[in-house]
Amino acid sequence: MVMFHLEGELRVQTTPELKIARSFKKRVMMTSVKTWCLLSLSVLLLLSIAPTEAEVVKSMSECTGFLLQDPPKIPGILENGVIQDMNRYKVICQTHNDKRRFVTLYDIENKIPVFSAYKFKGAERGERPKVWMIEPELEGSNMKKQGFYNQAVDNDYKNYKDYTRGHLFPSFYTVDASDRESTFTLTNVVPQVKSFNEGSWNKMEICVKCVLEMYCKHNNVIEGYIVTGAKPGQQTLGTKKINIPSVLWSAFCCKTPHDKWIASAHWGDNTREDRGSKTMQTKTLEELEQQLNIDVFPGTQCPRSESVSEFYPGMSDECQCPAPASSAPPTTTTPTLTRHELMMLYRRSILICRNALRRRLNMPRSQSLKLRRLCLKVRRRPLWSDDTDSTYKELHEILSNSDLHHDVHWIE
Repeated sequence: MVMFHLEGELRVQTTPELKIARSFKKRVMMTSVKTWCLLSLSVLLLLSIAPTEAEVVKSMSECTGFLLQDPPKIPGILENGVIQDMNRYKVICQTHNDKRRFVTLYDIENKIPVFSAYKFKGAERGERPKVWMIEPELEGSNMKKQGFYNQAVDNDYKNYKDYTRGHLFPSFYTVDASDRESTFTLTNVVPQVKSFNEGSWNKMEICVKCVLEMYCKHNNVIEGYIVTGAKPGQQTLGTKKINIPSVLWSAFCCKTPHDKWIASAHWGDNTREDRGSKTMQTKTLEELEQQLNIDVFPGTQCPRSESVSEFYPGMSDECQCPAPASSAPPTTTTPTLTRHELMMLYRRSILICRNALRRRLNMPRSQSLKLRRLCLKVRRRPLWSDDTDSTYKELHEILSNSDLHHDVHWIE
């Protein structure tokens, strides 16, 4: 490089060697920028898909506390507590912040969970987590080279607007922030049709949560056992061929404040549905087994042929649950009432409700809430409507065992 002074300015004459040096420097700088961008992208990917602290164990018995008693019986998959193909089905003890939260049986061939099982202990509202986690222990030792072949990752869902990451253990069923975060693992979700997830399935989850909070209290502590699973379908998602379930199912069992066991089951097709058009009927454990060949709570006292709606008929209104389906047309044992009799019924009901609401009744809180609901119904609408008999019968049923039974007079 030659420098010389011309008319008060410093000029630089560039030699061919300098041009080559500058070109090389420019390439190095561009390479550094590209490397930095790739590094930043890698960091972002790692932040958006974090590894879990979960443990892959050999049997369901190694992850206790989340099943009521024995594991579910699923022919060909899990029989008498024994996994039938240990190379394909993996037990994941879902752990977060050094605490076991729930258990999942995972199918590495279909890349979806068979089921997740958990204990419901009440729920607290909180911020929805944003980071999805994966399970490194499901992969081989050379995981970095082969990628995540045995499970889905977040990107597998991003290009499919009709499907969502459907939780088996719902995040809003959790008692604290750590529990919520633990549900955001991709081993706890399946490809679920968006309208189904946001429609009848969501309604069912809200209904069951309410039932658990109202009726599943033992020694004044909320406690219920839930198992939620997916039946593999014929279709797959993406290049990894993540199985799209044909059916999602869920069942719960718990003990009531009266030391009585109650249980119910729900299931629905993983298909598109119109907004608000469908609801999921509350079924029995026996019906679930007949339909899907799954015995969810084997060897327990959970009622198999009775659903919770038979124990608590008022749950449909109290918990926004769909009314139980009836295989036969409703029958009425009460004769048709005249307008005069209906008017007398209405006045008598108003009197009963006034007395009931002014006094402390010796009845469970759920029954007290039901009584208040019926009384509000009576006040808002006279009893000469279509549901006259059923409304008065419900009032009669509640009060017959209370200290107001002498105020109830049934018209024969």
